[in-house]
Amino acid sequence: MNYDDVIREFKKGNIKMYALDGLIGSNKATEARRHFLEEAGGRKYTEIANTSLDFDKVCGKNAENTIGAAQIPMGVIGPLMVNGEYAKGEYYVPLATSEGALIASANRGSAVITQSGGAVARVVGDRMTRAPLFKVPDIDHARMLAKWVEENFDEVRSISDSQTRFTKLESFLPFFAGRNLFLRFSFSTGDSMAMNSATKASDAIASFLEEKFSWAKLVSVSGNMCVDKKPSAVNLVLGRGKSIVAEALIPKELVETKLKTTAERMADVCYRKIYVGSAMAGSLGGFNAHFANLTAAFFAATGQDLAHVVEAANGLTMMEESDGDLYASVTLPDVPLATFGAGTSLPTQKEALEILGLYGSGENPGDNCKALAEILSCTVLAGELSLIGALASRDLTKAHMTLGRSKR
Repeated sequence: MNYDDVIREFKKGNIKMYALDGLIGSNKATEARRHFLEEAGGRKYTEIANTSLDFDKVCGKNAENTIGAAQIPMGVIGPLMVNGEYAKGEYYVPLATSEGALIASANRGSAVITQSGGAVARVVGDRMTRAPLFKVPDIDHARMLAKWVEENFDEVRSISDSQTRFTKLESFLPFFAGRNLFLRFSFSTGDSMAMNSATKASDAIASFLEEKFSWAKLVSVSGNMCVDKKPSAVNLVLGRGKSIVAEALIPKELVETKLKTTAERMADVCYRKIYVGSAMAGSLGGFNAHFANLTAAFFAATGQDLAHVVEAANGLTMMEESDGDLYASVTLPDVPLATFGAGTSLPTQKEALEILGLYGSGENPGDNCKALAEILSCTVLAGELSLIGALASRDLTKAHMTLGRSKR
């Protein structure tokens, strides 16, 4: 069929939307699907069409049934001084958001950190997890299977590691619930987030165990003990993806001149809002002011999986007065990140990573992604400092009315 024949049959309903890519290529299929919606809606969607994306490269990798692209404003904060093990120096950090005042607020926090000599950042954990769920006859069989995996871990690791080049099995933890056995596998993943690789490796392990133990039946390669794209206590405690801590000591003078308040007042707001308020609300892991704001903007700019914001938003902010100065820290135990693969290769997101000097895999696999994690943690710290400072000085409403309101 030629192009005209395909479009004719598509309009008649004889060809499904998803089938167009294989018949006329994804660039033309994108245009055809959009024109179909334009005819149905009686208007042109010129802004959705306005994109530099090559859908022949995008479809099947980043999206399906494409009709164009969504644009999000991107700004930059900085210079942000990061004193990490992998990220060292001053960085301009791209953030993509539609929330007015967010970038300006984070930029203020960035200036405070940099003028204080920078924030110390450390990656304290690095693991991607997948937890296959097995149905077994009883608890004794569950214990038997878990014990066999423990005693033969080298054999299990060899099965896993044969599936992918950079994703390597590091450890596992069993969890028992009646006839259900969850095996939570933890992998190192280099510069990729590698959820698909972890799934592939876990599936190979599960198939091997099913064949060896006929009474063990795989229910799901993901048993929700991973825990992927959901808030959870287990990830808060054990960590997932990158686990990161950033801290800074802000001199009294900067707290007073830049944040317009005092260390004592900020520490009080942090304690009463973040810990008492969150406890009263029954918050699950979100003992912070607004991790989600900065992680979402950072993820959108750098091509991360946006659904992982629900994990990255879990974490702790702490502030203490120290001889008039302010000690501030953020702990992010559950941040899946990548500098290689998936959304990081999209043109805009690739350029954003290039601003940071962190696109792709570094000389030592994994170093770029750890550097990205350190920069993210300092960015989140900047956001927490600025917001809690604004609350302490009672400037939050004024800032949002100035920068965040629609002009009518």
